[in-house]
Amino acid sequence: MTTTSITLTETPDIRVLLSLADDALVLGHRTSEWTGRAPLLEEELALANIALDLIGQARALYQAAGELTGHSEDELAYLRDPPAFRNALIMELPNGDFAFTIARLFLVSVASDQKWRRGFDDLALSAVAEKAVKETAYHVRHAAEWLIRLGDGTTESHRRAQDAVDTLWPFTGEITETRPSWLQAVSPVLSRATLRQPDDGWMQSGGRDGRHTEHLGHLLAEMQVLPRTYPGAVW
Repeated sequence: MTTTSITLTETPDIRVLLSLADDALVLGHRTSEWTGRAPLLEEELALANIALDLIGQARALYQAAGELTGHSEDELAYLRDPPAFRNALIMELPNGDFAFTIARLFLVSVASDQKWRRGFDDLALSAVAEKAVKETAYHVRHAAEWLIRLGDGTTESHRRAQDAVDTLWPFTGEITETRPSWLQAVSPVLSRATLRQPDDGWMQSGGRDGRHTEHLGHLLAEMQVLPRTYPGAVW
């Protein structure tokens, strides 16, 4: 027996909640894929904890969205098809090498940190932000320290870090609502890492509107197989 997908009527409030929740869930899942594969045991534990932070944020946000949609957090996470997901494209890209994962975590976490700190009128979002802002501040610090270590390290680590930043940069348009303040936070770290900051140009988009890469479909197929095959399974 398999379950059918749910459909939602999205109001602006629901769309905001789903965008935040889907970002956290998809990046959390990607980050968790380093479990058993990280270059150091300490880093494996750190990335696992960051993944748990992100998935915890996603749960809280899905619960808030559930109050508006009438669907449970499990239904929102597991019973929507890729076009119904509102995450930014950068979240769903495969992990690549360690430098790529760290560069993405840094660029995304800076944007997330600024979102959580701006404040929300909605009480549910404010409650999530109160906890998330502490977690995301650690994510920024951890990723920045590693990016500096990689960029200002060996010739090979510098090359990999620069390649990662160059590849990810066109995907950052979807995650930055206030580009100047995001650049102001990102630029000093890139400078300390001896990495060249790419020029802003054409930016990838579509994730917020449900137009995703093929990578999200593969990720969701893996993540959703159990609850779709065994209805009623819970986290």
